[in-house]
Amino acid sequence: MLNIPKLLEKYLNFSKFKIQYTSSFISNGFLQRRGIYTLDPIDPGESTFGKILIANRGEIACRIINTAKRMNIKTVAVYSVADSQSMHVKLADEGVFIGNSPASESYLDKGKIMDAIKQTGAEAVHPGYGFLSENAAFVGMLEDENVTFIGPSAKAITRMGDKLESKRLAMAAGVNTIPGFDGIVKDADHCVDISRSIGYPVMIKASAGGGGKGMRIARNDEDAREGFKLSSQEALSSFGDSRMLVEKFIDNPRHIEIQVLGDKHGNVLYLNERECSIQRRNQKVIEEAPSIFLDEQTRQAMGEQAVSLCKKLGYTSAGTVEFLVNENRKFYFLEMNTRLQVEHPITECITGVDLVQQMVRVAYGHKLNIHQRDIKINGWAIESRVYAEDPYKNFGLPSVGRLHKYIEPTQLPGVRCDSGIEEGSDISVYYDPMICKLVCYGENRKQAIERSIKALDSYIIRGVIHNIPLLRDILTEERFNKGGY
Repeated sequence: MLNIPKLLEKYLNFSKFKIQYTSSFISNGFLQRRGIYTLDPIDPGESTFGKILIANRGEIACRIINTAKRMNIKTVAVYSVADSQSMHVKLADEGVFIGNSPASESYLDKGKIMDAIKQTGAEAVHPGYGFLSENAAFVGMLEDENVTFIGPSAKAITRMGDKLESKRLAMAAGVNTIPGFDGIVKDADHCVDISRSIGYPVMIKASAGGGGKGMRIARNDEDAREGFKLSSQEALSSFGDSRMLVEKFIDNPRHIEIQVLGDKHGNVLYLNERECSIQRRNQKVIEEAPSIFLDEQTRQAMGEQAVSLCKKLGYTSAGTVEFLVNENRKFYFLEMNTRLQVEHPITECITGVDLVQQMVRVAYGHKLNIHQRDIKINGWAIESRVYAEDPYKNFGLPSVGRLHKYIEPTQLPGVRCDSGIEEGSDISVYYDPMICKLVCYGENRKQAIERSIKALDSYIIRGVIHNIPLLRDILTEERFNKGGY
């Protein structure tokens, strides 16, 4: 029987794609967008890594390769069977085959990633987001091999990855936290007792959770019992950890997050906020920066509390502190994501900061050249996540298939498309079905919305069902345009 993965590894000729995809890279607007990174431009004389490995795939791998190329850093891509001809593999200087298509047999296999690092001599690893980006054990393995992790320390990841410990640390740092039970919920009866003491409605959620999994709202005793059972079962199957916590549920909240950046010399700053309230199944669909809801006083207070948390934690690299904000602009700590966020491009658009470049600089040991006074809000940016899925089927399974026609609207002004696909690419059942992050930038919110709608109308995707009609409907809703969602 033919060993297809081995044949792919042995015979796939990366070099023949280089010229073809370098021109595609430029025409897709990646290099044309160099003008947005106006704050702390790349210094070609600054010391940095010679080669980094990107422990990820798709659009985020392409995004990291873009900055690495401009920093004159060689890149290594890793790939599975399904990704053998993916764009991130063709754009990188080297590629290493790491296993079968399921992520558990490739991108989540720490041993195979470590083997790829040793094989290529990569000095550092950028994890992107998802997969191993918040895996403290993986960071520890890198530290043991003297390979730099382009992200925070294993200790920071561990402390922020546990919702109970992160909440306690936030309280110690003077950050506003949601009223709730500071301990482990023993069973369903205990959950009911706690819920009554806090006062309904409450949110029951997994201590080790994320991505909207292991979460239930309870408005009475029956909801609390059922919610505890279902959430703990879901948490155990998704995260291998059934610990639950109970907090006061904030009615009509807004999900607003603060982008932070810290170096290894004690400097931490915040890069304003992103509004992420438009969600489906507790996962973000449309994000914008800044938020139409915040005033300058609230923005500064949220930013300063986020910085205080980072300093208490000893945090380095890029990260995001997420808050729930009620209708009176009172804000509460939700969690901290110790990695680059999917929606980071909209922060880059309004601040002029290349977050990947800063992550690389910080990991190498450089001080931040940027000060808090340098961070401004210049214009408005909206990110629409284009997914291969059917909104009319409750955003169910990915709409898999081949893109037999695919044209991004990058010819329009103020449009940035972060994607890792092209015409002829396959949307696989094995990975997240996001096709592209459509980022539209304008002088103000009205222009950013108008450009987003025009870009969606100009986007051509044939071969899979997608959510562009839904995105367009949201952007044309009167409540969205008034910022009252």
